Amino acid sequence: MDLDRLRFFVQVAELGSFGKAATMTGVDQSGISRKINALEQDCCGRLFHRTGRGVTLTEFGLQILPRVKALLHDADELAEAMKTSAGVPSGTVRLGIMPSLSDPAMGVLLSHVRARFPAIHLSVFEGSGGQIDEWLVSGRVDFAVLFRYGTTAPAGEEGLALVNTCLVGKPGNTLTSTPQVEFKNLDKLPLILPSIPNGLRVALGRIAQQEHIDLSVVMEADSLPIQKSIAMSGDAYAVLGSHAVRAEIAAGTLQAACIVNPRIMRTIVLSTTSAHPSTRASREVATLTRRIFERLVSDGSLGDEVMRPEAQGQLPST
Repeated sequence: MDLDRLRFFVQVAELGSFGKAATMTGVDQSGISRKINALEQDCCGRLFHRTGRGVTLTEFGLQILPRVKALLHDADELAEAMKTSAGVPSGTVRLGIMPSLSDPAMGVLLSHVRARFPAIHLSVFEGSGGQIDEWLVSGRVDFAVLFRYGTTAPAGEEGLALVNTCLVGKPGNTLTSTPQVEFKNLDKLPLILPSIPNGLRVALGRIAQQEHIDLSVVMEADSLPIQKSIAMSGDAYAVLGSHAVRAEIAAGTLQAACIVNPRIMRTIVLSTTSAHPSTRASREVATLTRRIFERLVSDGSLGDEVMRPEAQGQLPST
């Protein structure tokens, strides 16, 4: 069978659009369409229903999708095993990461991978915590770097760093002009927050209920640039880790104060998919990612409010 046709079939099925698949793969949309048409002729059946908003899988397409994914995974494992037997880790490694954690980590990671493992191809997907969890469950990514609420990593995940949560606002405003702001000061404050079921949003809501605080969410946005832009405008405050706005703080376009009483701590974790076995290539890249975050935390590149996991015992009671 033509593995390229099968790969395009999986891409289109996951994205629900020929156009999105073309953007992700860098292949012309008409070329993908021809591949899918040829695959449908090979299969003697329709794989997609074409709609005005994209495509959906037919019953036949839904039936064969899991088997096609398994076949492609086996083919990739075979190709890697053949190269690994010669001592060369190779193949595509798919990494999921939250936007606020990708800079500067991904640039450093690419540099190290190219220098040490030139036969490995990196494929990086940015998304919200909920999206990344879905990708881990489905096996779309091999491993991911994301946030978990609290000071410890869940079972099966590795803690990389602890992050304090800050109230972020326009320069010159009183609330964020000091190093710390008490949670009670968020009462009825205009906020721009990510939509539920975002972990931070859920945690904020739970604490607000316990503290009898009214969170006034004037806008929901999962986009980090939108949250920053609104905070810069002064129309609302964002609630983010200081690492996410370190460049803006240095440039004087945003202010941030650490939220205390209570502190809202999150753990940056490395999580590996259980949908398929790890390849040698993915393990090597995960190891590099772990070391890169250790270094970025140690040298302060992610900001002063980001610390190593073992530092949790040194946190003040607030």
